[in-house]
Amino acid sequence: MPASRKIAFLASDTAISREAKARLEARYGACDPQGADVIVALGGDGFMLQTLHATQASGLAVYGMNRGTVGFLMNAYSEDDLIARLARAEVAVINPLRMRATTHDGKVVDALAINEVSLLRAGPQAAKLRIWVDGRLRMEELVCDGALVCTPAGSTAYNYSAHGPILPIGAEVLALTAVAAFRPRRWRGALVPKAAVVRFEVIEPDKRPVMADADSRSVANVVSVDIRSEPAIGHRILFDPGHGLDERLLREQFT
Repeated sequence: MPASRKIAFLASDTAISREAKARLEARYGACDPQGADVIVALGGDGFMLQTLHATQASGLAVYGMNRGTVGFLMNAYSEDDLIARLARAEVAVINPLRMRATTHDGKVVDALAINEVSLLRAGPQAAKLRIWVDGRLRMEELVCDGALVCTPAGSTAYNYSAHGPILPIGAEVLALTAVAAFRPRRWRGALVPKAAVVRFEVIEPDKRPVMADADSRSVANVVSVDIRSEPAIGHRILFDPGHGLDERLLREQFT
């Protein structure tokens, strides 16, 4: 990567991220994202997701440096040799999910999710969900605290905490995972083709309200949610050689 390339540094609201941004800009120069060649995001995984959504239209690749906790989507933080690290970085392209949620009053909300789209009970009683895949009824009734559909990139996040499978980054499947399934008891979910359309219908929405969430964009009182992969959108994430998503996904399974 030539030294003349322009870097836009973006930081989360934490003090440690803001301080890192100031030091890096003093060393490598400051540039607005509109005039940059690459974006460096300083924060944790949540901030990386925010950055990918916010810069989606620019088409710029994003290189994250961890100033948060887990940092699954981030590289190790270092202020040295950043230009060389960017030049050697490997690119991972991930497609988000598109959510279309319909609420009890007929409102339709579209949103994108890089990790997962989740449905969660919003009242004291368990949710009751009906599941369709590509227009075919696959489960008449799932009684649970919720359910989610995740991408391979998001399979180590909420999906993994809900005992869902970790998916290789190039897998042409999505994981459909139940959250605390009560009936069918201990049902862990399914793998569906990446091109599939998954539809959740909420049974008894007045008595058992459900919310939907796409990367922290929440929609209350949903009655149905359609989820599909969005191949027209490709987020480019940069990783240090040997520390890309494939390696991270494998490492998660052996630790």
